[in-house]
Amino acid sequence: MKVSLIGGTGFVGSHIVPALIAAGHVPRLLMRDPASGRGLPLDQCEVVPGEVADSAALAECVRGADAVIYLIGILREFPSQGITFEGLQFSGVERTLEASRAAGVGRFLLMSANGVKPDGTPYQRTKFQAEEAVKASGLRWTIFRPSVIFGPPQGRMEFCTQLRRDIIDSPLPAPLFYPGLLPTGAGAFQLAPVAIADVAQAFVRALTRPETEGRTFELCGPEPKSWKEILATIAAAVDKRKLMLPAPAIGVKTAAALFDRFYWFPISRDQLTMLMEGNVCADASAYPLLGISPQPFTVESLSYLRAG
Repeated sequence: MKVSLIGGTGFVGSHIVPALIAAGHVPRLLMRDPASGRGLPLDQCEVVPGEVADSAALAECVRGADAVIYLIGILREFPSQGITFEGLQFSGVERTLEASRAAGVGRFLLMSANGVKPDGTPYQRTKFQAEEAVKASGLRWTIFRPSVIFGPPQGRMEFCTQLRRDIIDSPLPAPLFYPGLLPTGAGAFQLAPVAIADVAQAFVRALTRPETEGRTFELCGPEPKSWKEILATIAAAVDKRKLMLPAPAIGVKTAAALFDRFYWFPISRDQLTMLMEGNVCADASAYPLLGISPQPFTVESLSYLRAG
């Protein structure tokens, strides 16, 4: 199959591209910046210069494709630079759906996110709106909702690498966030980190599985972990002992209100809100359907952090 990827040079795409090639498919990448393709097997891909806002480039990228995978997602927006949730996570999906229909592409896969909802943060809301647009598109669609994703970053932003840099390697104690005024249950909220290799295989295998069409799948690791357990596992993976102390979320949000418009500030108010909501899955049906045994989140599975 010829598979067009929108957002294929990001972290998730950098793992899906080689998985597509290994499965005998030909990836076609929409590439805004040649440097974004670092580490990718571009000699085995078709490359279309341009970005999702460029209608001509988008049309060229999906022309003749058997399937389209939309992967663009951002954790923070910077409107002054044209980086917005609305533009990249919703409008970009709408434009890609329109181009796909015009080109006669029948198959469309979307990477959404676990926990999206119509009344959530702008990140959650635009991901949800994108899902609704895909469902109404008339295409043969599949939507994946991964929890936080971990795995070798390949020079890109990755969950555990960022936590190591911002928290574990910091001389400050690791923050165990809690709501309210009392530190009850500090750091107890749960996430279910999912391995990037499992996410990549889910996308690749779904391409040729008609039983995945018209369905939305959650993707989580096999065992939820508390925020405290996640930090402890990352610390152990890099042979460190890390002091952890309760941290009131209201204090961090107050600081973020002043500084989260800057790249150097490590977390936004909305990111902290979503983090503390937790991120676990109620449905693991994708794995047996696709023949995937999800990898656990362990010191061994984080061995790539030792190279950082």
